[in-house]
Amino acid sequence: MGASSVLLFAVSSSPLAQPWNMLVGNLIAAIIGVSCALWIQNLSLALSIAVSIAIFLMMTTDSLHPPSGAVAMTAVLGGDAVHNLGYYFVLYPVLLNSVLLLGLAIIFNRLVGRHYPQPAQINQRSADPTPTQKVTIQPADIEYALEQHTELLDISQYDLESIILEAQQHANHRLDIGQSCAEIMTKDVVFLNAEDDIVYALARFKEMNIMSLPVLNSTHQLVGTLALSDVVEWFCNESEMRGTWQEQVKHIMHRQVVMVKPSQNIVDLIPYFVEKSFNYLPVVGGDQKLLGIISRADMIAVLYQNLLQLK
Repeated sequence: MGASSVLLFAVSSSPLAQPWNMLVGNLIAAIIGVSCALWIQNLSLALSIAVSIAIFLMMTTDSLHPPSGAVAMTAVLGGDAVHNLGYYFVLYPVLLNSVLLLGLAIIFNRLVGRHYPQPAQINQRSADPTPTQKVTIQPADIEYALEQHTELLDISQYDLESIILEAQQHANHRLDIGQSCAEIMTKDVVFLNAEDDIVYALARFKEMNIMSLPVLNSTHQLVGTLALSDVVEWFCNESEMRGTWQEQVKHIMHRQVVMVKPSQNIVDLIPYFVEKSFNYLPVVGGDQKLLGIISRADMIAVLYQNLLQLK
C-alpha cells in the first residue's frame, strides 16, 4: 500500500496509477496469491508462480500495477495471520485499503489541481481531432508510434499528446508575430456590472448579439464572466424556488477567469481560441482593472494579415 501511495499521490498521471490498475491489479494479485498459498505447499514455488501469473493476468487485462506484485507475495509469505484469512484476505485488507487509498488520492489530486483519474482524450467536445491536431500530429499518429514499441512505456497517450501539443505551442513562439495584446485589444469594452439584474444582462446579450461578457465590480476590476448559456440555464430553472439573492449577475457568473497582460505576445493566446474555443480574453492591468479584450475576430484578423505578409 505504501508503494501504491507513491504512484497515486506523487505520479498520478502514470497509466500504472489509474483506478482500474489500482483496484483490478490488487484484486487479481490477491486472488492469485491466496490460491497459490492454499494449493502449493512449497513457499518458494508458490511465490514464484503467484507473482508470475499475477503479472501475466494484469498485463492481459491492461491493469498492470507494480505494487500488486507485493500483494501476491504477501498472500504467500504473510504467515498464519494472512493464511487463516483465506480468500477474505482479498476483501480485507486488500480491497478495503485499495478503495480507501483511491478515494484519498482522488480528493488530494483534485485539491492540488491535478486531473485524476486522467481524462480519456484531449478533445472533450468531439471524437474528431482538435483543430491543432488536424494540422499537426493526430492521436492516430501517436497510437501508431506507441504500437511500434513492444516494451511498456510508463506514460499515457493523453500525456504524450499534451506534451507534444505544448511543445508545438512553445515552438509557435518562434513565429514572427511581434504584436502584443495591448496593440490589438479592443479598449471600448461592453461589460456587465456584478450588481446588474439578470434580466438586464439578457437584454444586453440580445442587443449586442454576443455570447459572453466580462463582469466588473464598482471599481472597474474584473471579477468574473457571464455567458448567454448561463442566463438561459437560469431561466430554465425559473419554475424552481428561488430567493431574491439569485437575481443578480454575481450570483450566476463564473468567477474563475483566464486573463492576459497587455505586454503578452498574442501567440500565447492561440491555444485558448483554437483548443478551448474561447470567445474572448480579457486584458487586465496589475490592479486587475479591465483594460480591454481580445476577441476571436481580432486574432483571425492579425493572423490573416501575417499570412498575407508571408506570401
